Amino acid sequence: MSASLAIADAITASLNAQTFTPPVTAVRSHLPVFDLGQVGDALQVSVVARSVTVTGASRSTNFFDVSTDIGVQKRVDPNDPAQIDALLDLVEQIGDRLRLQRLGTFPDAQWLASEHDPVLAAEHLERLSVFTSVLTVTHRVTR
Repeated sequence: MSASLAIADAITASLNAQTFTPPVTAVRSHLPVFDLGQVGDALQVSVVARSVTVTGASRSTNFFDVSTDIGVQKRVDPNDPAQIDALLDLVEQIGDRLRLQRLGTFPDAQWLASEHDPVLAAEHLERLSVFTSVLTVTHRVTR
C-alpha cells in the first residue's frame, strides 16, 4: 500500500479510537465531494490523502513527507456562535491528538507539521449554513 494511503488509514483509525466532544466517526475517502446543500445535522469527518513530497535524506534513503487533509463539516445555525465555536474546538482537539504522536497502525510515520486552512470556510457558512474546516497534517516516512 502506498505511504499516503497507509497514513490516511492510520489517521482515520487514530481519530476513531479517540474520544472527542462531539463524538467523531472519521471516514477515509478518495473523493470527498459532497453536495453542501445535502450536508445534514450529522458531523462529517473526512480523511483524504493530499500530497507526497520526496526529498533526499542520505545517499540511500529518502524522506517522504505525506500531507493528509482532515475535513470537518456540519450544518449549523450561522447566527449561533456557540455551535461554530464548539466545532472549531473539535478541529483543534483533532490537531492536538495528532501533533507529536506516532500513528498506532503506522508507527514509522513521524508527525512533521499541521496547517489549519481554512479555519472556517466563510462562504459555506454564509451561503449554505455549513461549517467547513480543513486541517492538513504532514507526516514524514524515511525509506
